[in-house]
Amino acid sequence: MRDVAAFRADALRVLNAVSGEASAAAGPEEALWTITRALPQLLGDHESHLQPGNLKDGEKQQFASCCFVVTPDRQHNLLVAPVNFGPSQRHMKIGIDLGHPGHVVKARQPMLLANTDTHNSFVKILETFRAGSAVFAPLMWGEEALGVIICASQARHTFSEADLEVHVAFSHLAAAQWMAHAGPAYLNQLME
Repeated sequence: MRDVAAFRADALRVLNAVSGEASAAAGPEEALWTITRALPQLLGDHESHLQPGNLKDGEKQQFASCCFVVTPDRQHNLLVAPVNFGPSQRHMKIGIDLGHPGHVVKARQPMLLANTDTHNSFVKILETFRAGSAVFAPLMWGEEALGVIICASQARHTFSEADLEVHVAFSHLAAAQWMAHAGPAYLNQLME
């Protein structure tokens, strides 16, 4: 059984370390990478894959994380700071309304998909694997959703409400770091 109190203590320790690293980062995507690299190690039940039915034949437990930021024309989400995505996927654009990333940006609300198999609207975006469980949180700046931060695993039932709560805390850090490191100007450069 997962020790949620120990998880929350670890989360506070990681949040403290990552916030310092992000503040010292050379740029906005580097700042986000300090967060997206930390989330797969922190979030989720890392033994969920041992439960019968949480992996399908040929699958293995693996994690991915990223941010999608809304393009200036608000027509797309652009992938930044990807972890365990296909090499060609960095800075790829998806439609602003595509899948759960689009839904979270539009609704400006976090979302937990404990088992993606139970969500007919789930869209596979990762080239590396099909996510079985995922958490999403909008990158909020005032009332505006700048994008979304995601952490996913291949095993179903990896993430819980406790993970979503911590993920949301990291989403606030990500939004603040994006703005502090001139993320909108960086995004404009990427779009040229």
